[in-house]
Amino acid sequence: MSALRTVLLLGATGFIGRRLRAALEAAGVEVICGARPGRAPRDCRSIEVDYTRDHRPSDWLPRLAGVDVVVNAIGILRESGSATFEAVHVDAPTALFRACAEGGVRKIVQISALGADARAASRYHRSKKHGDDRLAALAVPWVIVQPSLVFGEGGRSALLFAELAVLPVVPLPGDGGQHVQPIHVDDLCEAIVRLVQTDDHDRQRIAAVGPRPVTLRAFLEVLRRALGFGTARFLQVPMGAVRLAARVGDRLPRVLLDSESLGMLVRGNVGSPARITAVLGRAPRPIDAFVPRANARALATEARLAWLLPLLRVSVALVWIAAGIVSLNIYPVSESYVMLARVGLTGTAAAIALYGAALIDLALGCAIFVLRDRRWLWRAQMVLIAAYSLVIAIWLPDYWLHPFGPVVKNLPMLAAIALLHELERPVMK
Repeated sequence: MSALRTVLLLGATGFIGRRLRAALEAAGVEVICGARPGRAPRDCRSIEVDYTRDHRPSDWLPRLAGVDVVVNAIGILRESGSATFEAVHVDAPTALFRACAEGGVRKIVQISALGADARAASRYHRSKKHGDDRLAALAVPWVIVQPSLVFGEGGRSALLFAELAVLPVVPLPGDGGQHVQPIHVDDLCEAIVRLVQTDDHDRQRIAAVGPRPVTLRAFLEVLRRALGFGTARFLQVPMGAVRLAARVGDRLPRVLLDSESLGMLVRGNVGSPARITAVLGRAPRPIDAFVPRANARALATEARLAWLLPLLRVSVALVWIAAGIVSLNIYPVSESYVMLARVGLTGTAAAIALYGAALIDLALGCAIFVLRDRRWLWRAQMVLIAAYSLVIAIWLPDYWLHPFGPVVKNLPMLAAIALLHELERPVMK
């Protein structure tokens, strides 16, 4: 292919899209970023696209002016509202592909998925295959790249597998014998850049996989060692229990384990590395080279926090909820009134203080499970604990010396809440 001027990269803000944009720009290619409304990066010439509505070639033609190659990195793992598999994987890409053929685009690189073939069983894979087949029927030059699991910093699946690998006891679906063949995101992006720049692999479906298949158990063992941990202790979870958990995941948002993903894992996610090796001019890196030594500690810390923070969050919530319940109807009310009298509250004022504080505790605990932005909640909890501690220090100082440490325990509670507040603080970009 002669020298390229411009590549339209759709899905430029996704995990693969961000890395691919950097790789294309490093290769001297001008990139136009396609992104959802309000998500376009500020440092890239961008167009806004709505994959749930842009389903006619006329929606895409004006956006293709001056574009040499289109790379479609659009994809969803879970449906949500109007973002269905059919809309995002079939209808929008089909309109895009037809517009490319009409508008004289020189090539389309479609990032699909391994398993989008004649044996596809999941709705995800079937929709990907449907979109791929629509592209393959057109005369415009195309390449369909079908990645297996893609591992790399910033990827949700990479963090999930790292989180599993560093658990004190690593759960496995069944015996962990499911076969995977993960590819590193940098190898995938390097291959796509080469496919953009050459005609040698046009009209091919290329399995983007690692050098050889491994079992899920072996993958987690190698990943655990790369993260600096010792030999794993595995727990084989009966497949019946795993399927039940997946059905629960079907009803929960932002959960990677659902019936579809479990079905794809059980089917296996492997393919021949011959074509990706030909594109790269070398074998893709093995899984024991996925985590550079310099990055291992940071990824290990992130993986541990991925399961420790939810545990800490739930623990803090249960403390507040338990405190509210105990104050309302378990701890003797008469003794509560005796303590309040020492503070100077009696009669109606004491009742309001007792039951009001109990309801506030319950509300603060329940809110942890409901709110997505909890920063103000953590601040409110720290202020309330500090206020409780100050009142006790002035009017009930003997509780500081209680052998069970009911007030001293506020210190680790404050530290835990402060940790949650800081780690949930948005990072400036």
